[in-house]
Amino acid sequence: MLRTLGAQIKEFKKDSLLTPFFMIGEVIMETVIPLLMASIIDDGVEVGNMKHIYLIGILMVGAALIGLTFGIMGGKYGSRASAGFARNLRKAMYENIQTFSFSNIDKFSTSGLVTRLTTDVTNMQNAYQMILRMCMRAPASLICAMAMSFVISPRLASVYLVAVILLGAVLALIVSQATKHFIQAFPKYDALNESVQENVSAIRVVKAYVREEHEIEKFKKASNNIYKIFCKAEGIVIWNNPVMNFTVYTCILLISWIGAHMVVQETLTTGQLMSMLTYCMNILMSLMMLSMIFVMITMSVASARRICEVLEEKPELTNPEEPVHDVRDGSILFDHVSFCYKKDAETPVLKDINLEIKSGETIGIIGGTGSAKSSLVNLVSRLYDVTEGQLSVGGVDVRNYDMEALRNQVAVVLQNNVLFSGTILDNLRWGDKEASDEECRHACELACADEFIQKMPEGYQTYIEQGGTNVSGGQKQRLCIARALLKKPKVLILDDSTSAVDTATDAKIRKAFAEAIPGTTKLIIAQRISSVEHADKIIVMHDGQVNGFASHEELLATNEIYREVYDAQMSGSGDFDEKGGI
Repeated sequence: MLRTLGAQIKEFKKDSLLTPFFMIGEVIMETVIPLLMASIIDDGVEVGNMKHIYLIGILMVGAALIGLTFGIMGGKYGSRASAGFARNLRKAMYENIQTFSFSNIDKFSTSGLVTRLTTDVTNMQNAYQMILRMCMRAPASLICAMAMSFVISPRLASVYLVAVILLGAVLALIVSQATKHFIQAFPKYDALNESVQENVSAIRVVKAYVREEHEIEKFKKASNNIYKIFCKAEGIVIWNNPVMNFTVYTCILLISWIGAHMVVQETLTTGQLMSMLTYCMNILMSLMMLSMIFVMITMSVASARRICEVLEEKPELTNPEEPVHDVRDGSILFDHVSFCYKKDAETPVLKDINLEIKSGETIGIIGGTGSAKSSLVNLVSRLYDVTEGQLSVGGVDVRNYDMEALRNQVAVVLQNNVLFSGTILDNLRWGDKEASDEECRHACELACADEFIQKMPEGYQTYIEQGGTNVSGGQKQRLCIARALLKKPKVLILDDSTSAVDTATDAKIRKAFAEAIPGTTKLIIAQRISSVEHADKIIVMHDGQVNGFASHEELLATNEIYREVYDAQMSGSGDFDEKGGI
């Protein structure tokens, strides 16, 4: 874990080394000042030597200024190192997340990743700054002050030593008890973020079903869980102050009492007694800082583990040593393919799939909910790897391709269409960042999107809100289809991507595909038989297996499930999720 996190310090190593250097310099100056103050009292004030007072006074001012400069520089470099460390952590996590396959992403919730990128990284930033500054300053101050105390008076210094041992034991107990609660707190942030994310992204549904009170109650519950845990933790940590104050005042009383007797007995000077009292405060305040450091580090350990989980997660899908970069054509071959989302799953999602699809064919895929239609097409662009068998595109096993090259030639319009904040043209150019305005417009004409775009006040410069909330479901689907067409792919996959489009528009889109991209293999998942009946062949999926693979006419004649659903849809009484469906 330390190696993983340490690798993110990178260009801030110099700042990370300079910070403790300046902090130790500040401590040395703070240690020298009480000695100079003792000299002023003993050799200046008591004997009336004004020259000595002025000389030592100037030295004290110089030491204070040097200490102040060291403190400022330590704060500057410490802040830069910790902020840079946090920046690198976020960047490294985000970049690694982009390499994840779908199976990797399935291991982490969206809210969990957001918490790791925000709250957990902030905790690490604060902890790292405290380690660089306080973790060097507090022990150095404690050691220097203790050493000088023993030099001045071992008898009085023994009071410090006893106090440090007792106080250290009590603070260790407090920290260990508080740690348990701090560790429990961070997973609760995931639940809080999840509540906010769901509510904001689905705010229209919340209002449509008048569920505001339910969502507020759910948020309050998640927030209250965090509140209770932190109250327990802070309720334990709060004992730091009374224990510290009791120890400080007890030490001051004992040192004053014993020191006064020693001054009277002339075994200790007044200046030395003042120095001992100053060192007393330095020692005990250093202990207070150390206790807070332990609490912060303990809190950050939980965050560090969660961050390392993301940084150390290896993509399950990787390129071969010598990948193929050229996809010859859009032919697809499933050879005894089986697939499981989890390696230890007892029942595969897809079972012994055997299909041969020629380049340029239009293939319809139909089946009931849960029949593994989406799982089938996700394998084509290698969003997942097959568990058994072999899947080839263009005559080459998909596992032998460079993944970027393969996915550039297999365009997918997913079931859940996503548009990003930006103009319509910005979104379209996700398909081809170099596409001209005319190419974008042509793709939109094929997808029947140009007609509604032209009616918008700003046309193709219309700004799309995050998630495409300012366009309808059908408009969003058509924009996503146009975006996929701009890739000029060898294989085009439409995963139920015209479900929100009326049948007339659906027919226009299919006709445009047949005329404009005849050489592209088209896999069309649909619930409506009317959307795929003109396809070259239709795959009927049932319980993860191919129940039928033929033309519309052949399936009507030979496939009982297909025929029953066709009759139900033609009579307007059902689809593939109704009686007789899959």
